[in-house]
This record gives sequence, C-alpha cells and structure tokens, in this order.
Amino acid sequence: MIERKRVIELAQERIDELDKGLYLVDATVSSSNAINVEIDCMEGGVAIIDCMSVSRNIEHNMEEDAVFELLVTSPGLDKPFKVHQQYLKNIEKEVSVVFKEHGSVTGTLKEVGDDKIVVETSSKERLEGKKKKVLVVKQNEIPFSNIKETRVVISFK
Repeated sequence: MIERKRVIELAQERIDELDKGLYLVDATVSSSNAINVEIDCMEGGVAIIDCMSVSRNIEHNMEEDAVFELLVTSPGLDKPFKVHQQYLKNIEKEVSVVFKEHGSVTGTLKEVGDDKIVVETSSKERLEGKKKKVLVVKQNEIPFSNIKETRVVISFK
C-alpha cells in the first residue's frame, strides 16, 4: 500500500520548488491506492500546469511496481476549509461558519489569528428610542476550537 506520508512529502517537495505561493490542502490514499491531492494558491487560483507538475513529481518518484490512480486538483469552492492558509486567502470574503455545538454565522472574514477568526456581520435592528431600524455591525470572534466547518459563500450578484 502507498503511504500518505510519502505522497505528502513528494507533493510538498514540488510545491516548494515551484515557489509560487502554492500550499497543500489535503492528501488521501484509499485502500485501492487511489491518491487524491488538493493544492491551492494564496494569490488567485491554481494553474493546470502546477497540478501537472505536482502530479509528475509524485508519479516519477513512486516505486516502479506501484499501481495507483492519481488525481491532483484544487479544492472546490463548495468545499469546507481544511487548513489555516485557506482562511488567510479568504480574508475580506463572505464566509459561512458552522459551530460545533449549534448555530452558525455568515459574514465577512475580517481577521485570522493563530487560534481564532473574526467575522463581521451586519443587520438592520430596531434600537430602543429609534423609530426606524438601524444598521448594526458586529465583530464576532470565533475560536477555531468552536468551528465545525467554514465555507466561502458563493454569490452571483
């Protein structure tokens, strides 16, 4: 069986060589040796040539008699974040955060720290002494330990 650790080493080796702001999001190896590697880029998207380069490095450095299926892709927009770099990449974008216990919040990702994120939400609320609803902006600090999943909100506005 192919070791996940070896796949990660080979993918990271090429990512470091390319030096384009790429990073490894995830790598999985199934029991049938189907290898799936996800890479992303801090600036913009991942180029097909980058996926090909990472794929070739893995293919050419595997044992000659190893039989496997390999897929190197970028993570889809609809997938939840898996690594810290994805939070950093999406600062100032609208995200939906689902909490481990219950509830969720949707707003603009404003800050990413080592142990928490800040999501800004805004809503019109009726305040005491006011006739009309007023726009209220809140900064929600959310520890990573309370996050079940975070996704970019896809909008076609």
